Parts: sequence; C-alpha cells; structure tokens
Amino acid sequence: MLDVETIRTDFPILSREIYSRPLIYLDNGATAQKPLRVIERIDSLHRNLYGNIHRGVHYLSQECTTLYEQARERVRSFIGAASPQEVIFTSGATASINLVAYSLAQMGLARDSTSPIALSPGDNVVATQMEHHSNFVPWQIVCRMVGAELRMAPFDERGMLDMERLEAMIDGRTRLVAITQASNVLGTRPDLERIIAMAHRRGALVLVDGCQGVVHGGVDVAAMDCDFYAFSGHKLYGPTGTGALYGKRELLEQMPPFMGGGDMVESVSLEKTTWANLPLKFEAGTANFVGAIGLGEAIEWLAQFDPVEVATHEQMLLERATGGLTTIEGLTIYGHDLHKCPIVSFTVEGVHHYDIGMVLDKLGIAVRTGTHCAEPTMLGCRVEGMCRASMAIYNTAAEVDALVKGVALAVNMLRQ
Repeated sequence: MLDVETIRTDFPILSREIYSRPLIYLDNGATAQKPLRVIERIDSLHRNLYGNIHRGVHYLSQECTTLYEQARERVRSFIGAASPQEVIFTSGATASINLVAYSLAQMGLARDSTSPIALSPGDNVVATQMEHHSNFVPWQIVCRMVGAELRMAPFDERGMLDMERLEAMIDGRTRLVAITQASNVLGTRPDLERIIAMAHRRGALVLVDGCQGVVHGGVDVAAMDCDFYAFSGHKLYGPTGTGALYGKRELLEQMPPFMGGGDMVESVSLEKTTWANLPLKFEAGTANFVGAIGLGEAIEWLAQFDPVEVATHEQMLLERATGGLTTIEGLTIYGHDLHKCPIVSFTVEGVHHYDIGMVLDKLGIAVRTGTHCAEPTMLGCRVEGMCRASMAIYNTAAEVDALVKGVALAVNMLRQ
C-alpha cells in the first residue's frame, strides 16, 4: 500500500496551519498542490538556466530547448501518444479545447474548404450536460459563429449519462462529440469506449476532456482511439498555466493554426506565411517552457507510484467520505457511478452550500462551493450550487473523517 505519510512530506504546503488548525486540503478537483520536486525544478530553472527556447544558439537557449522537448516526450509517453508531434503544449485544457474548436470553425468558414472535418453551417456538435464550461462554452461560441447546432445529452438521477439519448443525437452531420473522461462535479466516468465507437461509426470526431480522468486512472489515447484529448497540468500536481492537447497527427496536419505569431511559422513574407511543422504550428509565441518542464517533472514524480495502489487508496477515501456524509440528516450526494473518481458533491436541505464551506474553512478544511464551472450540470441536478470535496494521493482517512465531522458541526450550527 501507499506510504501516504511519506508522500505528504513531498508537499510543503500540507504542513502549514489555517486559523491555527492543520490544513486539510480537499479541493484537488480545482487544483492540486505541488510536490517539492516540481517547485525546486522551477526555481532552479529561474535561478540557473533560463533562455528562450527554439530561438538561440547560445547555451541557455539550447539547454532549455532540450528540456522542453524532453518534457514533451514525457507527456507523450504518459498519455500513450504515438509521436511527440501529436503533443501540443498549451496553457491548459481550456486553451486546448478552444484550439480545436476555433480551428475546425476556421475551416468551415473558409471559402475554399472541402475538408470533411470542418465545422460548417448545418453541422452539429454533441456535448453532454455534465461537461465543465471549458468543454461547453467554446462549442457554443463556434456553433453560433458558423451556423451549426450544439446538442446536449442529459444525465439521469444517478448522474449517469443517458446513452440512448446521446446516440440518437449523433447523426451524419455531427462533426464532433465533446465528452468528459470524468465529471468534475458528479465524478461520473462515461463509457468512452462505447461513445467513441458510436461517434466514429457516423464519421464524427471525439474530443475528450481529461482534466479529472488523467489524474485519477490515467489514459492511453491510442487504446482509447479518441481524436483529441485535453488536460491541464495544475490538476496533475504540475504548475498552473500548463497543459497539453493530444491530436491524431493526420487531423492536426489538416487543421489551420488557432493563433499566429513567432515560432509557429516556416517563413513569412509580405504576401504569404507558411506554417512550421507539428507541433510548433500550434505553439505561437514564447512558450511557457518553464511550466512545461515543471509539468514533465510532475509526471515523473507521479510515475514512481503503482497506479493500482493509487486507485485503491483514492477509492478508500471516496467510500469513507460517502459513507460518513450520508449519515448526516438532509444531506444529498450527487453522482452514484460505482466507478466514479474521488469526488463527493453534496447539498444539505435548509443550509446554503457557501455557509457550509465558510464554516469548514474556519476548521482548516478547504472544499469547493458554488457551481464548479458547470452550470448545466447544476441545472440537471436542479440545484443552484453544491459543496464538493475532491481527494488526491496525499489525503488521509483522518482528513476525510475530519471533513465528515466538520460538515456535521456546520449543519448543526447553521440550522440553529
């Protein structure tokens, strides 16, 4: 089994106190804390080795370029991509998804476009009601831009995707299905194998939002056979402002760049610009190379642990939290997938979620309150907001017990 107490020593912030109480950090679905290895790598780069990548012949530039491309290879290996050219560094999943959305829309708006993957007037994109805003709003924008339709598949009272409704929405004019690997609110893990197969049978592409799934369970994009996969580094114990987009090479080759600027061009003249080869075609401007190297370091840190042991530990935390919270009168948990990731979102009858969160904060317990950037999900659950506790590799059974005790205390106090 995991030695969680030793793991915790890798995270300096976990030893601090909040309001004279030990910090209990249960907001990992929003962002995870950073191990010392990542912190020290970033600090060392700024202190000892900092030079803009892909541009200079001097030592600092060359060394940083090497480390940057090594980080790309670490990401490639971690997600199971066939080639580093299929891995594009971005500022996170939001940027990754916008890149795909606007590139496909550009193709659809081009006068001479005949590409079958272009998003054109009369086409449609299918998403689900359990998506994070990052995998909903970009599609809403580009569908309106080109005159396409955005279709939303609902989920049932258990928080499970309505597969029959989803399948009925995918037709010959569906260009893309946008689907989460694991809901950031419900914890639900949709049946991606089935969804990707049904989309491909109808000629549709599939983009998977892997922000939660890549942390809890990981991914093999080749085995999954998704066309695009997006994730953020800051939820994967890496730096803020980092992430990646995986895309099948044959698709990325067809797609125009989302942004123009330095480092993404082959040549520029007054009349014409030609693009650099993959993946640089999609990496305009000075990259966050320090962050990307830090992300690679986070992946190496995580790789030292047995994935089965990590999953077992997180499942124990989830079951312990669920069992404890359900004993509180009037408390409702949302999302009952037996294979859900370690996220527990809940409301308590007669008590506002913000008030619960504020009381927990005074106890040193950090949880998320509100809509979790998923208002369509709240609408499907018929609530205005929720509390959410999301666990990670460094959380302990004692911390989960403290959460349950803290929620019970907050509810009793607030009801009075």
